[in-house]
Amino acid sequence: MPTPTPARRTLIFGGRVQTCDGVTTAQQALVLEAGRIVALGERDDMVAAAGHDPIRIDVQGATVLPGLVDTHPHAMHFAALGAACVDLSDARNHDDIVARISARAAQTPKGEWIMCTPVGEAHYFTRRSYRDLEERQLPDRHVLDCASSEHPIMIQAWAPRIPNVVAFNTAALQRLGLSWVTPRRVCDVFIERDGRNELTGILYGSVTNYYTHDPFWLQIWGKLPTAPDAIWPVAGRLGMNEMNRLGVTTIYESHVMEPSHISAYRELRAGQALTCRVKTSLEAAPQAFNPHFMPTEADLRARLALTASLTDLNDAWLRHDGITVARSGPCWPGFLNWHEPFKSPYGELVHGYEFLPKWVEEMAVDYCMDEGVRMNILAATGKDHDNFFHSVAKHAAAEIRKRGWILQHAIFVSEADARRYAALDMCVTTSKGFHWGKGDMYVERIGPHVKQDIVPLKRWLDHGVTVGCGTDWGPRNVFEQIALAETCEFGGSGYHNLEVGQALTRGQAILMWTRDAARVLDWHGVGTIASGNHADITIVDRDPFTCDVQDLPSTQVLATMVDGAVVHDGGALKFA
Repeated sequence: MPTPTPARRTLIFGGRVQTCDGVTTAQQALVLEAGRIVALGERDDMVAAAGHDPIRIDVQGATVLPGLVDTHPHAMHFAALGAACVDLSDARNHDDIVARISARAAQTPKGEWIMCTPVGEAHYFTRRSYRDLEERQLPDRHVLDCASSEHPIMIQAWAPRIPNVVAFNTAALQRLGLSWVTPRRVCDVFIERDGRNELTGILYGSVTNYYTHDPFWLQIWGKLPTAPDAIWPVAGRLGMNEMNRLGVTTIYESHVMEPSHISAYRELRAGQALTCRVKTSLEAAPQAFNPHFMPTEADLRARLALTASLTDLNDAWLRHDGITVARSGPCWPGFLNWHEPFKSPYGELVHGYEFLPKWVEEMAVDYCMDEGVRMNILAATGKDHDNFFHSVAKHAAAEIRKRGWILQHAIFVSEADARRYAALDMCVTTSKGFHWGKGDMYVERIGPHVKQDIVPLKRWLDHGVTVGCGTDWGPRNVFEQIALAETCEFGGSGYHNLEVGQALTRGQAILMWTRDAARVLDWHGVGTIASGNHADITIVDRDPFTCDVQDLPSTQVLATMVDGAVVHDGGALKFA
């Protein structure tokens, strides 16, 4: 916690208080004390309840919400990606890029790598990418050499988009052993050459930082610097700060979580440095992105025992609950576990890919049933769902219904799939960003028939399933995600996938980031504004329940409070 919880009562007034419990109408004010909400209601009543000399926060017509709950943000992971990099996300042109890298080179020992973020809006790069530079392309090695000839330099490509592009300077090409003798294409990596047959430093194809199994690119990636474990506490702080800026106060870090990541959150908790409430779940298979690693039964048993030993459901700030099994991957690189063949990034028909054999899922299911560990199954397609239901078939449905298991991602879900999960009382965490960022690609690679099943949020509600949403690959703006649940827009084409009948009402969409998200996490006292709940508050410049859907993405978070303490201050309000 960055600052102590105020000892005096705090009166918040001057706007609308949306409780987000799905029942209570908007209130006029609320009172906080000792990290809890003690009262809410009419302004005059709350002034009286606040007592003598409270801290007074006049929100000046803004709207007060419960702190938002993000059930799949990868907050630590995404922060770690950029923590040590030169940030080129908003670079304007090659001169701007050179200036930024030159500044880093002046502070970096000679010979050390300088890694840069991609240009544009991570991670889909739909609205802005390197193509929006003034030069309409990444700088080649000659331009990057102007930034430094004494440091190897790389402008990265981040997953999930494939094909993608990276750029190296001359020193980097030499360090990696790439030269004129390297073929123009090795596996699915395309090596650009100029008119003199010399390497330009630009490589295309399966060159992303993860979710690529291209043999040649994996050899190159293996020569690049890796982040030390010391990065994780730093990334945890940065990731939570970003969440607070977005109005988020509770997060679920449940996918690709390694013991070192969980230890970092525990370190931050011990140092009272958490600015979000955090729940974690351990990934079942170690080295999730290492295609050369396959866990043994002993590896999996050790992992399952570890997650059981870490379980903590009572801490007010940091909890651990469950194991996550992810057997397949995304469509962009051709990894989607699909029943029929679909197009790869390069036009060939592929059948997808399974990272883990089915016995891993079966063993994890059996352990969770025997030991009471919560199962997170990451399943994206009908084939994934079929496999999972086969794995649980020997267990009594009545026993599974007691467990509150979670289905993650849930990108393609048919009516029959939703019915089966509902029969097991499973919860869902997904992202309308998958629909926005990859909808056009799904139609192109698989076919237009898939549109009806892409992140069908209303289908879940129709079956009584509790759904919490997450930002994952983006957009990172929660209020844009809420708008997408209403508009069902594909980001690239701008197509609104409304005819399939999966659009939500505004209220339904907001509950997936508040009350219902808290229910998915089984975390009482967050996600709604109610007497006795944690004083986790988000103050925004408009009422997201009533504003025009086109205005929702422009919502500004004026302040975020956790446990009654300000963790994000946009500067528009006075806290005194």
